[in-house]
Amino acid sequence: MAIRKKSTKSPPVLSHEFVLQNHADIVSCVAMVFLLGLMFEITAKASIIFVTLQYNVTLPATEEQATESAFLYYYGIKDLATVFFYMLVAIIIHAIIQEYVLDKINRRMHFSKTKHSKFNESGQLSAFYLFSCVWGTFILISENYISDPTILWRAYPHNLMTFQMKFFYISQLAYWFHAFPELYFQKTKKEDIPRQLVYIGLYLFHIAGAYLLNLNHLGLVLLVLHYFVEFLFHISRLFYFSDEKYQKGFSLWAVLFVLGRLLTLILSVLTVGFGLARAENQKLDFSTGNFNVLAVRIAVLASICITQAFMMWKFINFQLRRWREHSAFQAPTVKKKPTVTKGRSSRKGTENGVNGTVTSNGADCPRNRKEKSS
Repeated sequence: MAIRKKSTKSPPVLSHEFVLQNHADIVSCVAMVFLLGLMFEITAKASIIFVTLQYNVTLPATEEQATESAFLYYYGIKDLATVFFYMLVAIIIHAIIQEYVLDKINRRMHFSKTKHSKFNESGQLSAFYLFSCVWGTFILISENYISDPTILWRAYPHNLMTFQMKFFYISQLAYWFHAFPELYFQKTKKEDIPRQLVYIGLYLFHIAGAYLLNLNHLGLVLLVLHYFVEFLFHISRLFYFSDEKYQKGFSLWAVLFVLGRLLTLILSVLTVGFGLARAENQKLDFSTGNFNVLAVRIAVLASICITQAFMMWKFINFQLRRWREHSAFQAPTVKKKPTVTKGRSSRKGTENGVNGTVTSNGADCPRNRKEKSS
């Protein structure tokens, strides 16, 4: 009797594109359930909580604005449902950008695995930063923040927001909450997850703090300033991946990064330390959303200063490391007689990068990538 041999074929491995398409389809179906719920009277009331902004009030027209009444919004517990729905929308948009833009570029450039993940991260974040920066600038111009900086602290608490202002904050919270499931969808490496969690948590902490403490005016200005600097960094990194010799964008980013930290501290101290400290109403009142008390002001300034100091510390260490590696790379090397075979000496000179030194980007360097991939 012939004995059948057991099949040794390994089970099929799902590709990264298939996983992204699969989770995007599932999230799209969930989002469509909320949208279809608006069509039926029974489920419309529940679906509206997820899709539209809640807690709106109508202010009657005054003598100065006799043409139309104002529609303003405040925050509440139902905003969590709205954030959840737009988190699903953010996941869908993330998958669309990944599949139809970034994956096509990756196939043409033939990036390595490490460079592939860095390129995807910068591609997604640069698109988000650009969109948020343009949107935030439009709100600043339309509400006269640039012409009148005292609006940052005047008439506090800013518990009533325009539609654009509240939708901006809802979108920001939704985007950074969507970054948590994306760590699984994008199959992020375990060693990269702590770094991702730190900056996602910092974004959520500061955005939610400005939203809940009714410091939305100050928060909007600081976000636009920060997003512009971050957009410049990630767009420069995208150009660097396509051309290793491109370094001009990083030099400009280094200057603007320091200026951005200084402007953030100046605006924060000016608004919280001087503007709100001189306000007449300095009583804690949860009903009106007034948090202008000494303890809250100290906590706000402390959180901003600690975060800026942490960012500067990381930035200085990064620049010092690059300076040491660059100086070591340009230092003249003393020629010595080879004591081993040619094959071993050539390998020793290139195993750590160029002339025995690690480049500024480590694993991101195309030379290291080619050697690893080969």
